[in-house]
Amino acid sequence: NTQQKKRTAPCLPAKLINGGIAGLIGVTCVFPIDLAKTRLQNQQNGSRLYTSMSDCLIKTIRSEGYFGMYRGAAVNLTLVTPEKAIKLAANDFFRHHLSKDGKLTLVKEMLAGCGAGTCQVIVTTPMEMLKIQLQDAGRIAAQRKLMPETVAAGTVETKSPTAMQLTRELLREKGIAGLYKGLGATLLRDVPFSIIYFPLFANLNNLGKRGVEGPAPFYVSFISGCLAGSTAAVAVNPVDVIKTRLQSLTRGSTEDTYSGVTDCIRKILRNEGPSAFLKGAYCRALVIAPLFGIAQVVYFLGVGEFLLSFLPKKDN
Repeated sequence: NTQQKKRTAPCLPAKLINGGIAGLIGVTCVFPIDLAKTRLQNQQNGSRLYTSMSDCLIKTIRSEGYFGMYRGAAVNLTLVTPEKAIKLAANDFFRHHLSKDGKLTLVKEMLAGCGAGTCQVIVTTPMEMLKIQLQDAGRIAAQRKLMPETVAAGTVETKSPTAMQLTRELLREKGIAGLYKGLGATLLRDVPFSIIYFPLFANLNNLGKRGVEGPAPFYVSFISGCLAGSTAAVAVNPVDVIKTRLQSLTRGSTEDTYSGVTDCIRKILRNEGPSAFLKGAYCRALVIAPLFGIAQVVYFLGVGEFLLSFLPKKDN
C-alpha cells in the first residue's frame, strides 16, 4: 500500500513542466479567439464596433494585419507557463492530500479546485491586466477612425504601448497594486471556475477509463477537458465580463468607468441589461475548451515525466 501511494503521488517538477507546455500550446492555438472575446466584452452601448466574433477577427485582420490577432500574446505566452503550471499542479497537490485510500468525495474535489483557483490568481491577475490593455488597444484605435464621435475631443492618437511600458507605468503610478487591479473579480471568476472544472473533468474522464486502475485514453481526456472547460467557462462568463471591464484602463468618451465590482454590475444592468453579462460567452467557451483539452492530453501523456527521465538519477 505504501509503495502504491509512492507511485501515485504527483511529481511536482513533472506537473509544472506539463502545465507549462500545455499552456504554451493552448494559448498559441486559441489566442485570436481570446482577443475577440476581450474586445466584444469591452464594447458598450453606443460604441459597438463588432457584431460577432467572426466580424471582430475579419476587421482586426483588415486594420491590423494577421499578427494584430496576436496583440498581447507575448505577455500570455510568458506568464501562461507559471499560471497553468500553478493551477494544474496545485489541483493535483490538493487532490492528493485530500484523498483517503485513493477516493475523493465531490466536496473534497471541489475544495481541491478552490485551492487551485486561489493559488493561480497570483500570476493570472497581472497577466490578464496587461493582456487586456494590449488586446483592446486595437479596438480603441479602430474607434478613433471609424467612430470618431465616441472619442473625447482633443484626444491625441498615440502609439500602442508595449507590455513593458504598461508595467513600468502602472508600477510608477500605483505600485504593485496597479498590476493587481481587478484581483477581487479575478478571484470571483477563477475560484468558481476551478470548483466546477476539476471535479467535472475528473468524473467525465473516469467514465472512459480502461478498467478500475487503467488510465483513460488520451482522446477521452481531451473530450473531457473540452466539455468541462466550456461548461465552467460559460458558467463564470458574467464575472469574466466584470473583470475585463474593471481591468481596462483606456475607454471611449461615451463608455462607462467603474469604481468596483458592485458599481460595475449596477451600471451594466442599468445601461446594457442582463444580456451584457453573456457577451463573449461563446468565444470564451471556444477558447477554454481546446485550451484545457490540450492541457489534459499533455498532462496525461506524461510529457514532463518523459523529459525528466533523461536526467541523471541520484543514487540512494
